Amino acid sequence: MSTAAGPADSTGTGRIVVVGSLNADLTIYCERLPQPGETVHGNGFAVNPGGKSANQAVAAGRLGGRVSLVGAVGDDPNGHMLLSSVAGAGVDVGLVRSSSEPTGVAVISVDAAGENNIIISAGANGTLSPADVAGAADVLDGAAVVSLCLEVAMPTVLAAAQAGHDAGAKVLLNLSPYAHIPRELAGLVDVLLVNAHEAALFLGPGASVPGADAHAAQWDAVRERFAERGIRQVLVTLGAHGSVVLDSDAPAGRAVVFVAPTKVDAVDTTGAGDAFTGAVAVRLAAGDALADAAAFASVAAALATTRKGTQAAYPETADVERRLRKS
Repeated sequence: MSTAAGPADSTGTGRIVVVGSLNADLTIYCERLPQPGETVHGNGFAVNPGGKSANQAVAAGRLGGRVSLVGAVGDDPNGHMLLSSVAGAGVDVGLVRSSSEPTGVAVISVDAAGENNIIISAGANGTLSPADVAGAADVLDGAAVVSLCLEVAMPTVLAAAQAGHDAGAKVLLNLSPYAHIPRELAGLVDVLLVNAHEAALFLGPGASVPGADAHAAQWDAVRERFAERGIRQVLVTLGAHGSVVLDSDAPAGRAVVFVAPTKVDAVDTTGAGDAFTGAVAVRLAAGDALADAAAFASVAAALATTRKGTQAAYPETADVERRLRKS
């Protein structure tokens, strides 16, 4: 695994390279989510820029990160919308390739409590390959953090993780949408970001993850299981209950750290996890300890839920710092 961060600029913040997906979010708002086979009335519709990787890049860019995005979009209105949104957050989009496939889409339903369900269609994201990673070698060589998810093909994720590892960057993997990852990829990951369900799936049959009110000793057993699988730093998000940092490299007494939730009136939780990931990447690139990065990210993710949409809802550094001063 990586042991050092890549080069930093004069402010001490290293470059973040995000490799992965860009989607157009087709979002319909409704009072409640439909049951299987049921039709419900909607009360609003919007087409917004999204995709886990594009969201993470925008979140990091709005929080002051130096960010490059590697991906693919179609030569269509959705692709143009995405490029404009991502670039507008200060993200370098020079390595987002135009594809003959249409831009990927996500069909999203959001209920009155802000909860959602999502179906994605890969489109151009499905064409992103290890060759695109090789074409981004110059940027990856200078990375402090390489941020990945599983909305693109596993060989592409593996190639990007290897490139980040070889460059001495921290490899941050958001294990979403959940899929089994090969042992080789697990060995390249420095920080794994999962929700409780994904954590249990990763640890295997019979594994369970404690609730938010569990004792540190219970979570320490989970930390040990991740460490046995080669993952020494893990962030487990617990939705409205905050998150837990499992850090086998931390000083004594800091191996398990609970991060309290930031209380807000949620309007739309779509993309909140991506806001969390992007914020973690920014603080890791600046040299923060994992627990400190998670505390910052918890606030950023909560603030992102207070407005509809994804990228347009993401906070800037001043918003997060203002809320941190109040807590």
